[in-house]
Amino acid sequence: MSPALRPLAPRFLAPRLLTPSRPAPRRSLRLALLLFLGALAPALARADHLYVSNEKDNTITVVDAATLEIVKTVPVGARPRGLILSKDQKSLYVCTSDADHIEEIDLATLSLKRTLQSGPDPETFAMSPDGKYLYVSNEDDNEVSIVDIASGRIIDEIPTGVEPEGMAVSPDGRIIVNTSETTSMAHFIDADTHKMVASVLVGARPRFAAFTADGKQVWVSAEVGGNVSVIDVPTHRVIHTITFSIPGVPAETIQAVGINISHDGKLAFVALGPANRVAVIDTATFEVQKYLLVGQRVWHMDFSFDGNTLYTANGISNDMSVIDVPHLRVVKSVPVGQSPWGVVYGP
Repeated sequence: MSPALRPLAPRFLAPRLLTPSRPAPRRSLRLALLLFLGALAPALARADHLYVSNEKDNTITVVDAATLEIVKTVPVGARPRGLILSKDQKSLYVCTSDADHIEEIDLATLSLKRTLQSGPDPETFAMSPDGKYLYVSNEDDNEVSIVDIASGRIIDEIPTGVEPEGMAVSPDGRIIVNTSETTSMAHFIDADTHKMVASVLVGARPRFAAFTADGKQVWVSAEVGGNVSVIDVPTHRVIHTITFSIPGVPAETIQAVGINISHDGKLAFVALGPANRVAVIDTATFEVQKYLLVGQRVWHMDFSFDGNTLYTANGISNDMSVIDVPHLRVVKSVPVGQSPWGVVYGP
């Protein structure tokens, strides 16, 4: 090699990208890792909670979803029942039945933010998919109130059957369903016109309604009838009635109330009240696959965000049961307040 070229040799003979002295790839790797952790941080920092309404002590029990420890008990109006999260998951709406209004709880401070109108004796409600309206069942005056969430005021009232109870809204927001306990009907209401378009006879004392994710069916539970009616939404026809039979359990104690359909749509979970069981139903065949023993007088339920856990509010045993959904087994009981009625999973 020529002496004149020797000083330049390393530049031509050693690939620059593989030279150990160049730290750029390491800096890039560190930068990528920091960006990844930054994106992951909100999810890692978020602590999920369960909110349980307790009828007798007029409180909401707040439970840490990871530890299942009570973190706070929030006082609310008389006889809290139905619960719904706001669309931005920053507020919890509570039906305070004997106070005749709806309370909005700020989840950041766990304190009362404001009071919304509801009509008399609001027991349960449903929210429009766009998060603008609450559809509230008012048992005492046989009406459904439509509440504008932004203003907190009732903008319309729709006459229904006697003792309106369950409320549901179709996934597209076009259909409202209300169940009337004494009339034993599911009423279909046009969300645009606020007019009733059909009434379907179901089991005695219907308590709850739940749409399937595709909006083609609505499932209605009957407390006294002890069954679930599956209604075809386009035709307003009952296409199947699901009944329950539990060895050693009197038929009169099998009272169907809350219904939750799994995230994949394959299973429906039905709370059976004083039977102290949750029925697991195959949504394709309508066959009961299993009965899960939970607390006493199981009322309503909610899934974790990932759908892998189901939580039940048990009104007489004053606790919440935790169900492992993939394995269909009850894994824990968590004491809460007096006469828990509803449960919601949230941030």
